[in-house]
Amino acid sequence: MLEVAVIEDPAAAEVSLDPVRGKLLAALAEPGSATTLAARLGLPRQKVNYHLRALERHGLIELVEERRKGNVTERLMQATAASYVISPTAMAEVAPDPDRAPDQLSAWWLLALSARLVRELGELISGAAAARQRLATYAIDAEIRFATAADRAAFADELGTVVKNLVGKYHDEKAVGGRKHRLVVALHPSLKKKEQ
Repeated sequence: MLEVAVIEDPAAAEVSLDPVRGKLLAALAEPGSATTLAARLGLPRQKVNYHLRALERHGLIELVEERRKGNVTERLMQATAASYVISPTAMAEVAPDPDRAPDQLSAWWLLALSARLVRELGELISGAAAARQRLATYAIDAEIRFATAADRAAFADELGTVVKNLVGKYHDEKAVGGRKHRLVVALHPSLKKKEQ
């Protein structure tokens, strides 16, 4: 089972967004049959079977085992991933394009960059899996509390200068056998945690 799978097919994305199917995907982190899932979710077995067939048809779940129980064959299914992300590729005609209106201070541009990141990583992960190779990536995730908006602006300026200098130091357009990498640095307010 993958940790995260990227859904690129529009039909698979549509199938995954049904609330019952979402519950089934979550329940299928561990193998289960239509009968066990129906009991756990309080749904008729026939309805569960219908949804399982749709999920299986789109590669979101897979057969783990078949067991004979009297005259019946019980099919144990499992989700193909623990989590799923829908790629902007699933809505290619209306996917955001960060090249359309680049603006470092725009939240919309940051969202378009993030969508491109999901799309590109989804394609890279699929390609690496097909080639049975690891994908070389690196990420930083940090939370910073600024005292003032001026401090935030000064941080962004300094970060931009440091990154520009690092890019200038290591970027080699003429490197034989070199491979381009994309660097995305984002700064946005953290979501406020809901009080419990």
